Amino acid sequence: MTTKDTTSDSNLDQLNQNLAKVEALSNRLTEVMGHRKPLRSELNAPEAGLLANAAAAYWSAMTDNPGKVLESQLELWSKSVKHFVEAQHLLMQGKFAAPQDDTPTDRRFSHPMWQTNPYFNFIKQQYMLNKQAVESAVNELEGLSVKERQRVEYFSKQIIDMMAPTNFLGTNPAALERAMETDGQSLIDGLENLIDDLEANNGELLVKLADEDAFEIGRNIATAPGKVVYRNRMFELLQFSPSTETVHDVPLLIFPPWINKYYILDLKEENSMIRWAVNQGYTVFMVSWINPDRSYADVGMADYIEEGFLTAIEQVKEISNQKQVNAVGYCIAGTTLHLTLALMKKRGDKSVKSATFFTTLTDFVDQGEFTPFLQNDFIDGIDREIEDEGILRSFIMQRTFSFLRSNDLVYGPAIKSYMMGEAPPAFDLLYWNGDGSGLPGKMAHEYLRRLCQDNAFVNEGVEFCGERLHISDVTVPICSVTCETDHIARWKDCYVGFQETKSRSKAFIVSQSGHIAGIVNPPSKKKYGHYLNEDLKGSADDWMAGATFHEGSWWPQWDTWLSSRSGKQVPARVPGDSTHEVLGDAPGAYVLTRSTC
Repeated sequence: MTTKDTTSDSNLDQLNQNLAKVEALSNRLTEVMGHRKPLRSELNAPEAGLLANAAAAYWSAMTDNPGKVLESQLELWSKSVKHFVEAQHLLMQGKFAAPQDDTPTDRRFSHPMWQTNPYFNFIKQQYMLNKQAVESAVNELEGLSVKERQRVEYFSKQIIDMMAPTNFLGTNPAALERAMETDGQSLIDGLENLIDDLEANNGELLVKLADEDAFEIGRNIATAPGKVVYRNRMFELLQFSPSTETVHDVPLLIFPPWINKYYILDLKEENSMIRWAVNQGYTVFMVSWINPDRSYADVGMADYIEEGFLTAIEQVKEISNQKQVNAVGYCIAGTTLHLTLALMKKRGDKSVKSATFFTTLTDFVDQGEFTPFLQNDFIDGIDREIEDEGILRSFIMQRTFSFLRSNDLVYGPAIKSYMMGEAPPAFDLLYWNGDGSGLPGKMAHEYLRRLCQDNAFVNEGVEFCGERLHISDVTVPICSVTCETDHIARWKDCYVGFQETKSRSKAFIVSQSGHIAGIVNPPSKKKYGHYLNEDLKGSADDWMAGATFHEGSWWPQWDTWLSSRSGKQVPARVPGDSTHEVLGDAPGAYVLTRSTC
Protein backbone atom coordinates (compact mmCIF):
# COMPACT_ATOMS: atom_id res chain seq x y z
CA MET A 1 0.00 0.00 0.00
CA THR A 2 1.36 3.42 -0.96
CA THR A 3 1.60 6.50 1.23
CA LYS A 4 -1.10 8.07 -0.92
CA ASP A 5 -3.44 5.14 -0.27
CA THR A 6 -2.75 5.33 3.49
CA THR A 7 -3.52 9.06 3.54
CA SER A 8 -6.70 8.47 1.53
CA ASP A 9 -7.85 5.76 3.95
CA SER A 10 -7.06 8.02 6.90
CA ASN A 11 -9.08 10.86 5.42
CA LEU A 12 -11.94 8.46 4.69
CA ASP A 13 -11.89 7.21 8.28
CA GLN A 14 -11.96 10.80 9.56
CA LEU A 15 -14.85 11.58 7.23
CA ASN A 16 -16.83 8.55 8.44
CA GLN A 17 -16.18 9.48 12.05
CA ASN A 18 -17.37 13.02 11.44
CA LEU A 19 -20.47 11.77 9.61
CA ALA A 20 -21.29 9.54 12.58
CA LYS A 21 -20.87 12.53 14.90
CA VAL A 22 -23.13 14.64 12.70
CA GLU A 23 -25.84 11.99 12.84
CA ALA A 24 -25.64 11.78 16.65
CA LEU A 25 -25.63 15.54 16.97
CA SER A 26 -28.58 15.83 14.59
CA ASN A 27 -30.56 13.47 16.82
CA ARG A 28 -29.73 15.62 19.85
CA LEU A 29 -30.73 18.75 17.94
CA THR A 30 -34.07 17.21 16.94
CA GLU A 31 -34.75 16.17 20.51
CA VAL A 32 -33.97 19.52 22.14
CA MET A 33 -35.94 21.50 19.56
CA GLY A 34 -38.86 19.12 20.02
CA HIS A 35 -39.08 20.13 23.68
CA ARG A 36 -38.66 23.85 23.05
CA LYS A 37 -41.43 26.13 24.27
CA PRO A 38 -41.43 29.10 21.86
CA LEU A 39 -41.22 32.54 23.40
CA ARG A 40 -44.33 34.62 22.83
CA SER A 41 -44.22 36.63 19.63
CA GLU A 42 -44.60 40.03 21.36
CA LEU A 43 -41.14 39.59 22.87
CA ASN A 44 -39.52 38.79 19.52
CA ALA A 45 -40.65 41.63 17.28
CA PRO A 46 -42.56 44.94 17.37
CA GLU A 47 -46.30 45.09 16.82
CA ALA A 48 -47.48 45.22 13.23
CA GLY A 49 -48.61 48.82 13.69
CA LEU A 50 -45.02 50.05 13.89
CA LEU A 51 -44.12 48.37 10.61
CA ALA A 52 -47.31 49.67 9.04
CA ASN A 53 -46.48 53.23 10.12
CA ALA A 54 -42.97 52.93 8.72
CA ALA A 55 -44.32 51.57 5.44
CA ALA A 56 -46.93 54.35 5.32
CA ALA A 57 -44.23 56.96 5.88
CA TYR A 58 -42.17 55.51 3.05
CA TRP A 59 -45.21 55.35 0.73
CA SER A 60 -46.14 58.92 1.66
CA ALA A 61 -42.65 60.08 0.70
CA MET A 62 -42.99 58.15 -2.56
CA THR A 63 -46.23 59.90 -3.48
CA ASP A 64 -45.28 63.35 -2.18
CA ASN A 65 -41.77 63.43 -3.56
CA PRO A 66 -41.20 60.46 -5.89
CA GLY A 67 -38.09 62.05 -7.33
CA LYS A 68 -36.29 61.94 -3.99
CA VAL A 69 -37.12 58.26 -3.38
CA LEU A 70 -36.17 57.27 -6.94
CA GLU A 71 -32.96 59.24 -6.59
CA SER A 72 -32.02 57.18 -3.53
CA GLN A 73 -32.87 53.94 -5.35
CA LEU A 74 -30.91 54.95 -8.44
CA GLU A 75 -27.92 55.87 -6.29
CA LEU A 76 -27.86 52.35 -4.82
CA TRP A 77 -28.33 50.76 -8.25
CA SER A 78 -25.60 52.92 -9.73
CA LYS A 79 -23.11 52.09 -6.98
CA SER A 80 -23.97 48.38 -7.18
CA VAL A 81 -23.52 48.22 -10.96
CA LYS A 82 -20.30 50.25 -10.80
CA HIS A 83 -19.02 47.92 -8.10
CA PHE A 84 -19.84 44.85 -10.25
CA VAL A 85 -18.24 46.34 -13.36
CA GLU A 86 -15.03 47.17 -11.50
CA ALA A 87 -14.77 43.62 -10.17
CA GLN A 88 -15.46 42.12 -13.61
CA HIS A 89 -12.96 44.44 -15.27
CA LEU A 90 -10.15 43.18 -13.07
CA LEU A 91 -11.07 39.55 -13.75
CA MET A 92 -11.16 40.16 -17.51
CA GLN A 93 -7.66 41.57 -17.25
CA GLY A 94 -6.60 38.32 -15.63
CA LYS A 95 -6.09 39.92 -12.26
CA PHE A 96 -7.30 37.92 -9.28
CA ALA A 97 -7.59 41.01 -7.10
CA ALA A 98 -10.21 43.08 -5.34
CA PRO A 99 -11.25 46.45 -6.78
CA GLN A 100 -10.67 49.69 -4.93
CA ASP A 101 -12.35 49.51 -1.54
CA ASP A 102 -13.38 52.78 0.08
CA THR A 103 -15.81 51.24 2.58
CA PRO A 104 -15.33 52.26 6.23
CA THR A 105 -13.20 50.15 8.56
CA ASP A 106 -15.24 47.47 10.34
CA ARG A 107 -13.59 44.98 12.70
CA ARG A 108 -15.99 42.25 11.55
CA PHE A 109 -14.05 42.27 8.29
CA SER A 110 -10.55 42.09 9.75
CA HIS A 111 -9.58 38.83 8.01
CA PRO A 112 -7.15 39.68 5.16
CA MET A 113 -9.27 37.88 2.55
CA TRP A 114 -12.02 40.48 2.92
CA GLN A 115 -9.59 42.92 1.34
CA THR A 116 -7.58 40.73 -1.02
CA ASN A 117 -9.96 38.06 -2.33
CA PRO A 118 -12.27 39.44 -5.05
CA TYR A 119 -15.14 37.11 -4.12
CA PHE A 120 -15.21 38.05 -0.42
CA ASN A 121 -14.41 41.68 -1.09
CA PHE A 122 -17.28 41.94 -3.58
CA ILE A 123 -19.70 40.52 -1.00
CA LYS A 124 -18.39 42.80 1.73
CA GLN A 125 -18.59 45.96 -0.39
CA GLN A 126 -22.11 45.11 -1.56
CA TYR A 127 -23.20 44.50 2.04
CA MET A 128 -21.81 47.90 3.05
CA LEU A 129 -23.66 49.56 0.15
CA ASN A 130 -26.92 47.88 1.15
CA LYS A 131 -26.34 48.82 4.79
CA GLN A 132 -25.83 52.45 3.83
CA ALA A 133 -28.96 52.42 1.66
CA VAL A 134 -31.17 51.03 4.45
CA GLU A 135 -29.80 53.52 6.98
CA SER A 136 -30.40 56.41 4.58
CA ALA A 137 -33.95 55.25 3.85
CA VAL A 138 -34.75 55.06 7.56
CA ASN A 139 -33.17 58.46 8.27
CA GLU A 140 -35.27 60.07 5.54
CA LEU A 141 -38.60 58.72 6.79
CA GLU A 142 -41.01 61.48 7.77
CA GLY A 143 -44.23 61.46 9.77
CA LEU A 144 -43.01 59.14 12.53
CA SER A 145 -43.07 60.07 16.20
CA VAL A 146 -39.73 60.27 18.02
CA LYS A 147 -40.29 56.89 19.68
CA GLU A 148 -41.45 55.27 16.44
CA ARG A 149 -38.32 56.53 14.71
CA GLN A 150 -36.11 55.17 17.49
CA ARG A 151 -37.79 51.77 17.21
CA VAL A 152 -37.57 51.64 13.42
CA GLU A 153 -33.88 52.57 13.64
CA TYR A 154 -33.27 49.85 16.23
CA PHE A 155 -35.07 47.05 14.38
CA SER A 156 -33.60 48.01 11.01
CA LYS A 157 -30.14 47.90 12.61
CA GLN A 158 -30.92 44.41 13.92
CA ILE A 159 -31.74 43.27 10.39
CA ILE A 160 -28.58 44.89 9.02
CA ASP A 161 -26.39 43.25 11.66
CA MET A 162 -28.09 39.87 11.26
CA MET A 163 -27.53 39.85 7.48
CA ALA A 164 -23.80 40.56 7.67
CA PRO A 165 -21.90 38.07 5.48
CA THR A 166 -19.70 37.18 8.45
CA ASN A 167 -22.73 35.45 9.99
CA PHE A 168 -22.97 32.83 7.24
CA LEU A 169 -20.51 29.99 6.70
CA GLY A 170 -20.35 30.29 2.91
CA THR A 171 -19.36 33.95 3.10
CA ASN A 172 -17.05 33.90 6.12
CA PRO A 173 -13.44 33.33 5.00
CA ALA A 174 -12.14 32.84 8.55
CA ALA A 175 -14.66 30.05 9.25
CA LEU A 176 -14.04 28.37 5.87
CA GLU A 177 -10.29 28.56 6.39
CA ARG A 178 -10.63 26.98 9.84
CA ALA A 179 -12.81 24.20 8.41
CA MET A 180 -10.18 23.37 5.77
CA GLU A 181 -7.35 23.45 8.30
CA THR A 182 -9.18 21.04 10.62
CA ASP A 183 -10.70 18.74 7.97
CA GLY A 184 -14.13 19.92 9.05
CA GLN A 185 -13.56 19.24 12.76
CA SER A 186 -14.21 22.90 13.59
CA LEU A 187 -17.72 22.58 12.14
CA ILE A 188 -18.38 19.44 14.16
CA ASP A 189 -17.16 21.19 17.30
CA GLY A 190 -19.27 24.22 16.43
CA LEU A 191 -22.40 22.14 15.96
CA GLU A 192 -21.73 20.50 19.32
CA ASN A 193 -21.34 23.93 20.95
CA LEU A 194 -24.62 25.02 19.39
CA ILE A 195 -26.50 21.97 20.67
CA ASP A 196 -24.91 22.28 24.12
CA ASP A 197 -26.21 25.87 24.33
CA LEU A 198 -29.68 24.84 23.16
CA GLU A 199 -29.83 21.97 25.66
CA ALA A 200 -28.67 24.23 28.49
CA ASN A 201 -31.48 26.70 27.76
CA ASN A 202 -34.42 24.43 26.90
CA GLY A 203 -34.15 25.13 23.19
CA GLU A 204 -33.60 28.89 23.49
CA LEU A 205 -30.48 30.07 21.69
CA LEU A 206 -28.27 31.92 24.16
CA VAL A 207 -24.61 31.93 23.19
CA LYS A 208 -22.41 30.89 26.09
CA LEU A 209 -19.98 33.76 26.57
CA ALA A 210 -17.64 32.22 29.15
CA ASP A 211 -16.29 28.83 30.14
CA GLU A 212 -18.55 27.97 33.07
CA ASP A 213 -16.28 25.14 34.21
CA ALA A 214 -13.43 27.60 34.78
CA PHE A 215 -15.12 29.30 37.73
CA GLU A 216 -16.61 28.25 41.02
CA ILE A 217 -18.28 30.81 43.26
CA GLY A 218 -16.45 30.92 46.57
CA ARG A 219 -13.34 29.18 45.19
CA ASN A 220 -11.87 31.46 42.51
CA ILE A 221 -14.59 34.08 42.21
CA ALA A 222 -16.49 35.90 45.00
CA THR A 223 -13.80 34.99 47.53
CA ALA A 224 -13.64 38.01 49.87
CA PRO A 225 -13.66 36.52 53.39
CA GLY A 226 -16.78 37.16 55.43
CA LYS A 227 -19.87 35.65 57.00
CA VAL A 228 -23.60 35.44 56.44
CA VAL A 229 -25.03 37.31 59.45
CA TYR A 230 -28.72 37.54 58.54
CA ARG A 231 -31.18 35.90 56.16
CA ASN A 232 -34.81 36.39 55.22
CA ARG A 233 -36.83 35.43 52.14
CA MET A 234 -35.47 38.41 50.17
CA PHE A 235 -31.74 38.42 50.87
CA GLU A 236 -28.74 37.21 52.79
CA LEU A 237 -26.67 39.85 54.56
CA LEU A 238 -22.92 39.39 54.24
CA GLN A 239 -20.45 41.06 56.59
CA PHE A 240 -16.87 40.97 55.40
CA SER A 241 -13.93 40.34 57.71
CA PRO A 242 -11.77 43.38 58.54
CA SER A 243 -8.19 43.67 57.31
CA THR A 244 -7.27 46.70 59.45
CA GLU A 245 -6.98 47.07 63.23
CA THR A 246 -9.40 49.98 63.27
CA VAL A 247 -12.36 50.89 61.07
CA HIS A 248 -14.61 53.86 60.43
CA ASP A 249 -17.42 54.17 62.95
CA VAL A 250 -20.23 54.32 60.36
CA PRO A 251 -20.67 51.01 58.47
CA LEU A 252 -20.98 50.77 54.68
CA LEU A 253 -23.98 48.86 53.28
CA ILE A 254 -24.01 47.98 49.57
CA PHE A 255 -27.16 47.09 47.62
CA PRO A 256 -26.28 45.44 44.27
CA PRO A 257 -28.81 45.06 41.45
CA TRP A 258 -30.96 41.94 41.74
CA ILE A 259 -30.97 41.38 37.99
CA ASN A 260 -27.46 39.93 38.46
CA LYS A 261 -25.41 38.68 41.40
CA TYR A 262 -23.49 40.81 43.90
CA TYR A 263 -20.07 39.40 43.05
CA ILE A 264 -19.56 41.83 40.18
CA LEU A 265 -17.93 43.79 43.01
CA ASP A 266 -15.84 40.77 44.04
CA LEU A 267 -14.74 38.99 40.87
CA LYS A 268 -11.13 38.40 41.88
CA GLU A 269 -8.74 39.80 44.45
CA GLU A 270 -7.11 42.40 42.22
CA ASN A 271 -10.37 44.04 41.07
CA SER A 272 -12.60 43.45 44.10
CA MET A 273 -14.24 46.64 45.30
CA ILE A 274 -15.28 44.79 48.45
CA ARG A 275 -11.69 43.92 49.35
CA TRP A 276 -10.55 47.44 48.49
CA ALA A 277 -13.21 49.05 50.71
CA VAL A 278 -12.33 46.70 53.57
CA ASN A 279 -8.67 47.66 53.15
CA GLN A 280 -9.61 51.35 53.41
CA GLY A 281 -10.98 50.67 56.89
CA TYR A 282 -14.72 50.32 56.25
CA THR A 283 -16.98 47.73 57.84
CA VAL A 284 -18.54 46.44 54.62
CA PHE A 285 -21.94 44.77 54.47
CA MET A 286 -23.38 43.41 51.23
CA VAL A 287 -26.91 42.36 50.35
CA SER A 288 -27.02 39.11 48.36
CA TRP A 289 -30.48 38.88 46.81
CA ILE A 290 -32.55 35.75 46.37
CA ASN A 291 -32.91 34.46 42.81
CA PRO A 292 -36.72 34.20 42.85
CA ASP A 293 -38.88 31.38 41.56
CA ARG A 294 -42.59 31.55 40.71
CA SER A 295 -43.51 31.50 44.43
CA TYR A 296 -42.29 35.14 44.46
CA ALA A 297 -44.81 36.20 41.80
CA ASP A 298 -46.63 38.60 44.17
CA VAL A 299 -43.47 40.26 45.53
CA GLY A 300 -43.48 43.92 44.52
CA MET A 301 -41.35 47.02 44.82
CA ALA A 302 -42.79 47.69 48.29
CA ASP A 303 -41.50 44.31 49.45
CA TYR A 304 -38.03 45.10 48.17
CA ILE A 305 -38.15 48.41 50.03
CA GLU A 306 -39.56 47.08 53.33
CA GLU A 307 -38.15 43.53 53.54
CA GLY A 308 -35.02 44.33 51.58
CA PHE A 309 -33.63 47.83 52.00
CA LEU A 310 -35.16 48.90 55.31
CA THR A 311 -34.62 45.51 56.93
CA ALA A 312 -30.98 45.40 55.84
CA ILE A 313 -30.40 48.91 57.18
CA GLU A 314 -31.89 47.96 60.57
CA GLN A 315 -29.83 44.76 60.79
CA VAL A 316 -26.59 46.59 59.99
CA LYS A 317 -27.36 49.23 62.62
CA GLU A 318 -27.96 46.52 65.23
CA ILE A 319 -24.84 44.52 64.37
CA SER A 320 -22.55 47.56 64.33
CA ASN A 321 -24.33 49.29 67.22
CA GLN A 322 -24.73 52.47 65.17
CA LYS A 323 -27.64 54.82 64.55
CA GLN A 324 -26.74 55.43 60.90
CA VAL A 325 -25.21 53.70 57.88
CA ASN A 326 -23.72 54.88 54.61
CA ALA A 327 -25.55 53.18 51.75
CA VAL A 328 -24.64 52.33 48.15
CA GLY A 329 -27.11 51.38 45.40
CA TYR A 330 -26.01 50.01 42.02
CA CYS A 331 -28.24 50.34 38.93
CA ILE A 332 -31.83 49.24 39.73
CA ALA A 333 -30.83 49.01 43.41
CA GLY A 334 -29.80 52.67 43.20
CA THR A 335 -33.24 53.55 41.83
CA THR A 336 -34.86 51.65 44.69
CA LEU A 337 -32.51 53.23 47.22
CA HIS A 338 -33.90 56.60 46.06
CA LEU A 339 -37.43 55.30 46.73
CA THR A 340 -36.33 54.05 50.14
CA LEU A 341 -34.76 57.39 51.05
CA ALA A 342 -37.94 59.21 49.97
CA LEU A 343 -39.99 56.88 52.19
CA MET A 344 -37.61 57.38 55.12
CA LYS A 345 -37.97 61.13 54.71
CA LYS A 346 -41.76 60.76 54.97
CA ARG A 347 -41.37 58.64 58.10
CA GLY A 348 -38.76 60.84 59.74
CA ASP A 349 -36.20 58.02 59.65
CA LYS A 350 -32.61 59.33 59.59
CA SER A 351 -30.84 55.95 59.48
CA VAL A 352 -28.94 56.73 56.25
CA LYS A 353 -26.15 59.26 56.71
CA SER A 354 -25.18 59.40 53.02
CA ALA A 355 -26.04 57.56 49.82
CA THR A 356 -23.90 56.71 46.81
CA PHE A 357 -25.40 55.66 43.49
CA PHE A 358 -23.58 53.67 40.82
CA THR A 359 -24.98 54.09 37.27
CA THR A 360 -28.45 54.92 38.57
CA LEU A 361 -31.45 56.21 36.63
CA THR A 362 -34.40 57.90 38.33
CA ASP A 363 -35.80 60.11 35.56
CA PHE A 364 -36.91 58.02 32.60
CA VAL A 365 -38.16 60.84 30.39
CA ASP A 366 -35.52 59.84 27.83
CA GLN A 367 -35.45 56.07 27.62
CA GLY A 368 -32.43 55.99 25.36
CA GLU A 369 -31.54 52.68 23.78
CA PHE A 370 -34.26 50.95 25.79
CA THR A 371 -37.00 52.86 23.96
CA PRO A 372 -37.79 49.86 21.68
CA PHE A 373 -38.48 47.70 24.75
CA LEU A 374 -40.42 50.16 26.89
CA GLN A 375 -43.44 50.53 24.62
CA ASN A 376 -46.82 48.93 25.24
CA ASP A 377 -46.51 46.03 22.79
CA PHE A 378 -43.33 44.74 24.42
CA ILE A 379 -44.44 45.44 28.00
CA ASP A 380 -47.82 43.83 27.27
CA GLY A 381 -45.88 40.75 26.21
CA ILE A 382 -43.89 40.83 29.44
CA ASP A 383 -47.11 41.10 31.45
CA ARG A 384 -48.46 37.99 29.73
CA GLU A 385 -45.13 36.23 30.28
CA ILE A 386 -45.40 37.09 33.98
CA GLU A 387 -48.96 35.77 34.15
CA ASP A 388 -47.74 32.44 32.76
CA GLU A 389 -44.42 32.09 34.59
CA GLY A 390 -44.84 34.16 37.76
CA ILE A 391 -41.47 35.80 37.10
CA LEU A 392 -39.69 37.65 34.33
CA ARG A 393 -37.17 35.00 33.39
CA SER A 394 -33.51 35.96 33.37
CA PHE A 395 -32.80 34.88 29.82
CA ILE A 396 -35.36 37.37 28.44
CA MET A 397 -33.52 40.24 30.08
CA GLN A 398 -30.14 38.81 29.11
CA ARG A 399 -31.23 38.52 25.50
CA THR A 400 -32.58 42.09 25.50
CA PHE A 401 -29.35 43.54 26.89
CA SER A 402 -27.26 41.47 24.47
CA PHE A 403 -29.07 42.71 21.37
CA LEU A 404 -28.29 46.29 22.34
CA ARG A 405 -24.73 45.29 21.40
CA SER A 406 -25.56 42.43 19.05
CA ASN A 407 -22.26 42.28 17.16
CA ASP A 408 -20.25 42.06 20.39
CA LEU A 409 -22.57 39.91 22.51
CA VAL A 410 -24.52 37.78 19.99
CA TYR A 411 -23.08 37.41 16.49
CA GLY A 412 -19.38 37.71 17.33
CA PRO A 413 -19.48 35.03 20.04
CA ALA A 414 -21.78 32.85 17.88
CA ILE A 415 -19.29 32.94 14.98
CA LYS A 416 -16.42 31.91 17.26
CA SER A 417 -18.41 29.18 18.97
CA TYR A 418 -20.60 27.72 16.20
CA MET A 419 -18.58 28.38 13.01
CA MET A 420 -15.03 28.27 14.32
CA GLY A 421 -15.68 25.58 16.91
CA GLU A 422 -13.90 27.52 19.65
CA ALA A 423 -14.53 27.02 23.34
CA PRO A 424 -15.71 30.15 25.18
CA PRO A 425 -13.00 32.03 27.09
CA ALA A 426 -12.36 31.77 30.83
CA PHE A 427 -13.43 35.38 31.44
CA ASP A 428 -14.79 36.20 34.91
CA LEU A 429 -16.82 39.24 33.82
CA LEU A 430 -18.60 37.28 31.08
CA TYR A 431 -19.20 34.43 33.52
CA TRP A 432 -20.94 36.87 35.87
CA ASN A 433 -22.86 38.36 32.93
CA GLY A 434 -24.34 34.93 32.22
CA ASP A 435 -25.28 34.30 35.85
CA GLY A 436 -28.44 36.41 35.94
CA SER A 437 -31.51 36.34 38.16
CA GLY A 438 -35.19 36.48 37.37
CA LEU A 439 -37.50 39.23 38.58
CA PRO A 440 -40.69 38.67 40.61
CA GLY A 441 -43.69 39.29 38.38
CA LYS A 442 -45.30 42.08 40.38
CA MET A 443 -42.02 43.89 40.91
CA ALA A 444 -41.15 43.74 37.18
CA HIS A 445 -44.60 45.07 36.24
CA GLU A 446 -44.41 47.96 38.72
CA TYR A 447 -40.90 48.92 37.73
CA LEU A 448 -41.58 48.89 33.98
CA ARG A 449 -45.03 50.50 34.08
CA ARG A 450 -44.88 52.97 36.96
CA LEU A 451 -41.22 53.97 37.02
CA CYS A 452 -40.03 53.54 33.43
CA GLN A 453 -43.15 54.17 31.34
CA ASP A 454 -45.07 56.58 33.60
CA ASN A 455 -41.92 58.16 35.10
CA ALA A 456 -44.09 58.68 38.17
CA PHE A 457 -41.24 59.11 40.69
CA VAL A 458 -40.25 62.44 39.10
CA ASN A 459 -43.69 63.46 37.84
CA GLU A 460 -46.69 63.21 40.16
CA GLY A 461 -45.02 60.80 42.60
CA VAL A 462 -45.38 57.04 42.95
CA GLU A 463 -47.26 55.24 45.74
CA PHE A 464 -45.41 52.52 47.62
CA CYS A 465 -45.61 51.43 51.26
CA GLY A 466 -48.61 53.67 51.96
CA GLU A 467 -46.85 56.88 50.91
CA ARG A 468 -46.59 58.96 47.76
CA LEU A 469 -42.88 59.14 47.03
CA HIS A 470 -41.19 61.81 44.95
CA ILE A 471 -37.58 62.37 44.00
CA SER A 472 -37.65 65.72 45.77
CA ASP A 473 -38.01 63.77 49.05
CA VAL A 474 -34.38 62.65 48.73
CA THR A 475 -32.41 65.10 50.91
CA VAL A 476 -29.45 63.19 52.40
CA PRO A 477 -25.90 63.86 51.11
CA ILE A 478 -25.46 61.96 47.84
CA CYS A 479 -22.71 60.99 45.42
CA SER A 480 -23.52 59.75 41.92
CA VAL A 481 -20.98 57.74 39.94
CA THR A 482 -21.77 57.38 36.24
CA CYS A 483 -19.90 56.06 33.22
CA GLU A 484 -19.05 57.94 30.05
CA THR A 485 -19.95 55.23 27.51
CA ASP A 486 -22.67 53.49 29.52
CA HIS A 487 -25.48 52.50 27.12
CA ILE A 488 -27.75 51.12 29.88
CA ALA A 489 -27.77 54.10 32.24
CA ARG A 490 -26.42 56.98 30.17
CA TRP A 491 -24.53 59.45 32.31
CA LYS A 492 -26.48 62.48 31.04
CA ASP A 493 -29.78 60.82 31.99
CA CYS A 494 -28.38 59.94 35.43
CA TYR A 495 -27.37 63.58 35.85
CA VAL A 496 -30.93 64.81 35.16
CA GLY A 497 -32.37 62.69 37.98
CA PHE A 498 -29.44 63.56 40.23
CA GLN A 499 -30.27 67.27 39.83
CA GLU A 500 -33.92 66.69 40.76
CA THR A 501 -33.14 65.55 44.30
CA LYS A 502 -33.20 68.16 47.07
CA SER A 503 -29.93 67.09 48.65
CA ARG A 504 -27.81 70.04 49.73
CA SER A 505 -24.57 68.10 49.62
CA LYS A 506 -23.91 66.50 46.25
CA ALA A 507 -21.01 65.07 44.27
CA PHE A 508 -21.09 63.84 40.69
CA ILE A 509 -18.44 61.71 38.99
CA VAL A 510 -18.18 60.48 35.41
CA SER A 511 -15.83 57.54 34.94
CA GLN A 512 -14.44 56.55 31.60
CA SER A 513 -15.74 53.31 30.03
CA GLY A 514 -19.12 51.59 30.40
CA HIS A 515 -21.74 50.24 32.80
CA ILE A 516 -19.47 47.61 34.38
CA ALA A 517 -15.86 48.43 33.49
CA GLY A 518 -16.31 52.05 34.55
CA ILE A 519 -17.40 50.96 38.04
CA VAL A 520 -15.09 47.96 38.48
CA ASN A 521 -12.02 50.13 37.93
CA PRO A 522 -9.47 49.50 40.69
CA PRO A 523 -6.67 52.04 41.24
CA SER A 524 -4.01 49.38 40.71
CA LYS A 525 -5.00 48.96 37.06
CA LYS A 526 -4.42 52.63 36.20
CA LYS A 527 -6.74 52.08 33.26
CA TYR A 528 -9.68 54.48 33.12
CA GLY A 529 -9.73 58.08 34.29
CA HIS A 530 -12.64 60.18 35.51
CA TYR A 531 -14.18 63.65 35.33
CA LEU A 532 -15.02 65.97 38.24
CA ASN A 533 -16.88 69.27 38.45
CA GLU A 534 -18.36 70.81 41.60
CA ASP A 535 -20.63 73.15 39.60
CA LEU A 536 -23.92 71.22 39.41
CA LYS A 537 -26.27 74.04 38.40
CA GLY A 538 -26.14 73.73 34.61
CA SER A 539 -27.05 71.04 32.11
CA ALA A 540 -25.12 67.81 31.64
CA ASP A 541 -23.29 69.34 28.69
CA ASP A 542 -22.41 72.37 30.82
CA TRP A 543 -21.12 70.09 33.55
CA MET A 544 -18.85 68.16 31.17
CA ALA A 545 -17.62 71.35 29.48
CA GLY A 546 -16.44 72.62 32.86
CA ALA A 547 -15.20 69.27 34.19
CA THR A 548 -11.57 68.44 34.92
CA PHE A 549 -10.18 65.11 33.78
CA HIS A 550 -8.21 63.06 36.29
CA GLU A 551 -6.05 60.06 35.43
CA GLY A 552 -6.79 56.79 37.16
CA SER A 553 -9.68 55.29 39.09
CA TRP A 554 -12.41 57.31 40.79
CA TRP A 555 -12.29 55.00 43.84
CA PRO A 556 -9.82 57.16 45.87
CA GLN A 557 -11.90 60.28 45.12
CA TRP A 558 -15.00 58.52 46.43
CA ASP A 559 -13.04 57.31 49.47
CA THR A 560 -12.24 60.95 50.31
CA TRP A 561 -15.91 61.89 50.01
CA LEU A 562 -17.15 58.85 51.96
CA SER A 563 -14.56 58.86 54.76
CA SER A 564 -15.51 62.42 55.70
CA ARG A 565 -19.01 61.06 56.44
CA SER A 566 -17.92 57.86 58.17
CA GLY A 567 -17.00 59.04 61.67
CA LYS A 568 -14.06 58.33 63.91
CA GLN A 569 -11.90 55.21 64.00
CA VAL A 570 -13.02 52.35 66.26
CA PRO A 571 -11.69 48.83 66.86
CA ALA A 572 -12.34 46.55 63.87
CA ARG A 573 -15.57 44.57 64.01
CA VAL A 574 -15.69 40.80 63.72
CA PRO A 575 -18.69 39.62 61.64
CA GLY A 576 -21.89 39.10 63.64
CA ASP A 577 -22.71 39.91 67.25
CA SER A 578 -24.38 38.32 70.25
CA THR A 579 -27.84 38.65 68.68
CA HIS A 580 -26.79 37.71 65.14
CA GLU A 581 -25.53 34.17 64.90
CA VAL A 582 -23.18 33.52 62.00
CA LEU A 583 -25.17 31.45 59.50
CA GLY A 584 -22.27 30.44 57.28
CA ASP A 585 -19.33 31.67 55.29
CA ALA A 586 -19.52 34.22 52.50
CA PRO A 587 -20.54 34.14 49.69
CA GLY A 588 -23.56 32.40 51.22
CA ALA A 589 -26.23 30.20 49.66
CA TYR A 590 -28.50 32.58 47.73
CA VAL A 591 -25.80 33.55 45.25
CA LEU A 592 -25.39 29.91 44.18
CA THR A 593 -28.89 29.53 42.73
CA ARG A 594 -28.72 29.72 38.93
CA SER A 595 -31.55 30.65 36.61
CA THR A 596 -32.98 28.36 33.93
CA CYS A 597 -35.00 29.20 30.85
